[in-house]
Amino acid sequence: MSRLVGLLLVVAALLTAGAAVAYAVPPVSVQVEDRAGVLDRTTLVPALEGLDFYEPTRVVVYTYNGRTEDNLNEEVLRFARTGHPEWISADGQKWADGLFIFALDPVGRHVGTYMGEDRKVSLEQRSDIQDAAKDLLRDAQWTDGTIEGVRRAAELINQPWYRSAAFLVTAWVTAGTAAVGAGAWIIVRGVTRTSSRKEINRGDQSYANVSMDLEVTELNAGTIPESSRYGGHVLEKHRTFLNRYNTASELSQKVHALSGRELSRRRNLKLAREYADAASELDALDDVIADTNALLNRANTWPTAWDRQLAPFRKDLSGLEQLLTKRNGQGDSATAAALRSYRDQSLREIERWTAELAEGKITPEKALDRLYEARSRLAVLLENHADTVIEGFAKNDREAQLMRKEMEAAQDGLNHKGRRTYEPSILGTVYPSYHFFSVATFNSGLNTGVSSVSSARGGSGSTTGYGSSGGSFSGSGSSSSF
Repeated sequence: MSRLVGLLLVVAALLTAGAAVAYAVPPVSVQVEDRAGVLDRTTLVPALEGLDFYEPTRVVVYTYNGRTEDNLNEEVLRFARTGHPEWISADGQKWADGLFIFALDPVGRHVGTYMGEDRKVSLEQRSDIQDAAKDLLRDAQWTDGTIEGVRRAAELINQPWYRSAAFLVTAWVTAGTAAVGAGAWIIVRGVTRTSSRKEINRGDQSYANVSMDLEVTELNAGTIPESSRYGGHVLEKHRTFLNRYNTASELSQKVHALSGRELSRRRNLKLAREYADAASELDALDDVIADTNALLNRANTWPTAWDRQLAPFRKDLSGLEQLLTKRNGQGDSATAAALRSYRDQSLREIERWTAELAEGKITPEKALDRLYEARSRLAVLLENHADTVIEGFAKNDREAQLMRKEMEAAQDGLNHKGRRTYEPSILGTVYPSYHFFSVATFNSGLNTGVSSVSSARGGSGSTTGYGSSGGSFSGSGSSSSF
């Protein structure tokens, strides 16, 4: 038995050494065409740019809001022909060489993969890539699901023979059942160690920022007027700042004392994530403390601090049109008209508040009060529009209840880890995340609600053809439902 385990360890070492040479080519480019408006580009693009392929590959991500009965393959080809002919080969019959496309329809619940002939994988491997994303996609984690799908593609496209599933299965069978267990143990520990180091690096970046600004943060907190309602709430958060910083420092010491072997253990990956989350929250809070001091005391930097308070509201207003014009967005309804009217009014109001604040006609507290009232009013209008959307899509009370449940879950402000999200602003510090119903949470709830209802109605299946409009096109690609 020990010889079998030893044999597997040697094979694993050879595979790791070979992979170090072959598995190190970042994408030539990353292009995102998010027509569905469901992806977080600030997370997606760096994650995809950090992947390694076996050969130089252009990565394209395309999303659109379709229907359960749509053919995603046909839609991707139509989009490429009309807007991106460079994705297609010169003869118009295949996908361009060096290209990989990951496509997603969050409403119709389809995911597809397409690639040039020099990046082609088998139908089973295309299904493998799609399946890698589906658990996350079913949970409406569109960005994370896309990352997982492209990551799996990077592992399979132009994969060397010695890393192929067939070769590995043969090696495992030859080595025996005991060796398989040892090999799986090695792989899991290696993945865990890599994840732990990434979390530690994430924590280190935030912890360094907090440590560098620690003295300034204390000075800022010391001059925040406690008599101000907003200042008082932020100071309440600050009173625990040093304790939380000390906790983060202890966590930092613990994770940096771990050896490579210890980083391979799941419990220490949890510890590394705890450190990274603690440091990230402190990094956001010290920025809020600085902005509160600058705005309430009208320091030289108050205009920048005020702009940061306006940023979430401006983001909501700028995202309204995309929400209303998307499929199932009910953009022609009375509630949509009310949202558009309020958007136009609010953009004018923002300029007026800022001018009055600059001229000293209103206090910073009054400006924050107006911003609070405006965002609260937007939340009410979005809730009204949610009823319109649900009424327009649901066919019965059961479907309406399902959609309403998903919309309320999104508004509740829980992330995929079950934790409440934190908006790094003065209002975000004073009020809980679920207080303001944002456009982003509306979008998330709508997509999840429509997907859940569509899934309940049925409509699973997959296809490799490009539909009646595809003509003689025969590029490598397929799609499936989730």
